[in-house]
Amino acid sequence: MVAAVRVTGVDWIILGVVVVLLAASAVLALSETSLVRMSRVKALALEDDHRRGARQLVRLVEQPEKFLNAILLLVLVCQLVVATLVGIVAEHWFGAWGVAAATFFEVIVIFVLAEALPKNWAVQNPERSALLAAPFVSSVVRFPPIRGISAALVSLADLLTGPRRGHSAVSESELLAMADVAMEEQVIETEEHALIHSIIEFGDTVVREVMVPRPDMRTVDADLTVSEALEVALEAGYSRLPAHDGNIDDVVGIAYIKDLVRSERAGLGADPVRGHVREGHFVPESKRVAGLMREMQERQYHLAVVVDEYGGTAGLVTLEDLIEELVGEIVDEFDVEEPPFVPLGHGEASVSARLAVDELNDLIHAELPTGSWDTVGGLLFGLLGKIPTEGEWVDVDEVRLVAERVQGNRIGRIRIVAVPGPG
Repeated sequence: MVAAVRVTGVDWIILGVVVVLLAASAVLALSETSLVRMSRVKALALEDDHRRGARQLVRLVEQPEKFLNAILLLVLVCQLVVATLVGIVAEHWFGAWGVAAATFFEVIVIFVLAEALPKNWAVQNPERSALLAAPFVSSVVRFPPIRGISAALVSLADLLTGPRRGHSAVSESELLAMADVAMEEQVIETEEHALIHSIIEFGDTVVREVMVPRPDMRTVDADLTVSEALEVALEAGYSRLPAHDGNIDDVVGIAYIKDLVRSERAGLGADPVRGHVREGHFVPESKRVAGLMREMQERQYHLAVVVDEYGGTAGLVTLEDLIEELVGEIVDEFDVEEPPFVPLGHGEASVSARLAVDELNDLIHAELPTGSWDTVGGLLFGLLGKIPTEGEWVDVDEVRLVAERVQGNRIGRIRIVAVPGPG
């Protein structure tokens, strides 16, 4: 015969306290998960959108140690007190068997209601949960007793782990990963994703990778007359041409077509062009393009001669070359340049030998090696170890590089052919 359970007023009070503490534990568990998972960048974005609670959220994620210790302590206290009170009531009602039943009940109820349920909801609704939790947690951590205990815990943690460091900087790989995730979730467009990648990679690019190489430069001899230089410039279709003193390694200035036109109309067409050039700007081929772009903007020039480590002319770079590195090729109705990448179908493509190896890797999803070369032509030279003849090829990383067009000592275009791997 089972004895009747006698429930007293004290039991009801204890049960009420248990319910309140379970609810508090659930709210604290939700707050812990949502705030720990929230990044500072995302919190700042929510603040920019003027979301309610975002200001408190930013302050919390900037110094997570100030709220995390307090929340963990309060969760632990709530759950320990709940376990103790439930055990007391169960023992009062059912004796020793009640303690065993209470233990099972506590594990199931505390895990489901106070841990799994709120934390899973926070994971599924990260922004909403963080914005809801931020004002509550801000109020809790400002409460003097909790703030004092939290400060003591932080000091103890510093003694065990060493002084806290500042915020870790977001790496380039993390930014690229965030951009990839944003595109996959359709937060940003494909074009915006590509621009973000270009901007981040822009900082690591050097002038050598974007310059017009020495063999492709169009120049004028400084001893030519203004009229003759103007004809060369008009034929080339450029508004600026480097002027040299008999040797391309001895550039004396930059001839502007508008200056040549003005001089010819003034009756100075027979003058040597050296007297009508502007000061040239020279940059090393190892200079970062980001710094060069800022320099061009500040000093207001559009063309620079690139010199190698021996002082010789390696090529030239224009402001348009730098902008194209960010936004892609800029082609007007007068450009007759061949496209750098032409798909041919069946796993084949025709590419310019000047195309960067990194860019080709992105286009064909390959891992072609990089070394002392920057371009696909340089890669083919490096792998063959000689100047190829048309039709000569080499295989690398399941890709066949075929010399499609060779002009003298220069490779013009290369055919890319997919080659199945072994097995």
